[in-house]
Amino acid sequence: MPAATVDPRLLRAFLAVAEELHFTRAATRLYVAQQALSRDIRRLERELGAELFVRTTRQVTLTPEGERLLPYARRVLDAQDELLAAFGQARPLLVDLNSPGLVTGRRVLHWARALAPDLELMARYESGLTHAAAEVLAGRLDASFGRFAGLPAALRAGLDQQPVRYEPMAVVLPEDHRLASLEAVPLSALAGETVYAGAGNPRTPEWTDLAHRLFDGRDIRVAPPVPLAVGDEEFQRIMARTGHPILAVVDFPALPGTVRRPLVDPVPLSPVSLVWRQGLTHPGLDALRRAATEVAAAEGWLRRPVDGWIPANDAEVMNPRN
Repeated sequence: MPAATVDPRLLRAFLAVAEELHFTRAATRLYVAQQALSRDIRRLERELGAELFVRTTRQVTLTPEGERLLPYARRVLDAQDELLAAFGQARPLLVDLNSPGLVTGRRVLHWARALAPDLELMARYESGLTHAAAEVLAGRLDASFGRFAGLPAALRAGLDQQPVRYEPMAVVLPEDHRLASLEAVPLSALAGETVYAGAGNPRTPEWTDLAHRLFDGRDIRVAPPVPLAVGDEEFQRIMARTGHPILAVVDFPALPGTVRRPLVDPVPLSPVSLVWRQGLTHPGLDALRRAATEVAAAEGWLRRPVDGWIPANDAEVMNPRN
């Protein structure tokens, strides 16, 4: 007979394995030994009187009983998190800022920490919203920042978003580039250029898509994929080898041997939203959303320039009332 009560810790173990379909990765995610995780799963199976996983040397899959348990486990654990949050015992909120040098998400996070000093809001860096959104849906992250309209519909369906900023875009040029002496670079001046915009990076297709939309009809080419660089030093090395200008935002961190110039005529905008999983309840998320509203108002981040450019689908996301 199934147990009258189930330890939530066992349900967390089950959920981690169900989402990772890999015991080693699930153990790493939970900061426990794999043997301890396996014991917890066996105990849960005994208590429920059901086999939850099929384990082979090559893969882990959910049984029909495991599939049936999954939505119940998520609801129970969400309710537990909500209960603990109501009594000031919220777990840390994991907030993805894309990359350490970017400003928008970091400003919002710092403001939220000031609003809720008793809460733990922890930064993560997942490089791009497409990758981060999948992590948010899997429960490994709580929130991220980026171009919501650039996500596949299947990802957007499980997420909520709040517009944060129309971030002006820029181009990063080698110091000896023909346009480096300009204070601002008109888009028309990039005609004939090949510009790096993350093509081939599986974490950032929403950025490459934005570049394609911006360059369409302007005789500007998106640079072909380059080896995926991990870390600032490797990125700088790869970019120096190609010599391509880099599509960026105005707050993009400085790279040695380059200059950053705003783009104008028109001013292309990178639409930034705060993104989280639908149904997530957490006081840290409340603080983050309030911070996003207050920072955007203080900095004028949601005032779209008269000559600002964004794709139509982004305009709908950023101003849903229109």
